[in-house]
Amino acid sequence: MKSIKTMLAIIVMLIGASTITADAQFKFGPKVGLTVNDMHFNKSIVDADNQTGWTAGVMAEFTVPVIGIGADLSAMYVRRNAKFLAEEGISKDNRDYIEIPLNIKYKFSLPIVSKVLVPYLGVGPSVSFLTSRKNIEGAIRNKSVDWAVNFGFGVQLFSHLDINARYGLGLTKAVRAIDDELGVGGIEGKNRYWTISAAYLF
Repeated sequence: MKSIKTMLAIIVMLIGASTITADAQFKFGPKVGLTVNDMHFNKSIVDADNQTGWTAGVMAEFTVPVIGIGADLSAMYVRRNAKFLAEEGISKDNRDYIEIPLNIKYKFSLPIVSKVLVPYLGVGPSVSFLTSRKNIEGAIRNKSVDWAVNFGFGVQLFSHLDINARYGLGLTKAVRAIDDELGVGGIEGKNRYWTISAAYLF
């Protein structure tokens, strides 16, 4: 509940900022992409392979012209897959989330080409709410809420097509072992992931 209240407060502040910036440019549209997840464990006896997943949802963006500062807020359905190799064998963990990332971005104004291509950098928090099962094979438990900070870059083409790549650094524990059945007792893992996405903004 606290995480939901925090994200709602961020959304309210974002809307408030937009209402006092009369010249801000607003855009909204669908967004899809691919994810590459690498679970980072606190003990070296567990190895995790990079696993691909997918994401789909909607994105809203506002930008203040001239200074190039803006923000985007998304609501995404995300599939993050993981595969662990422990002492007792391989365990798979395919997790589904509703992710809400907020990115503060700076757009670079380039002479001549800005009407066609606008590159940008972005950074911001993200919160993900688990929608799939918590327990995996009776030994691994997924946490209900996962916080991360994203660092990314992208480009907007013809003022509508937004192509973005961002790296998510997990701040909270996404999974933890609940017994020694798989030889992973006392182990906790955090998400590390790349997301490559494309959005069409109206």
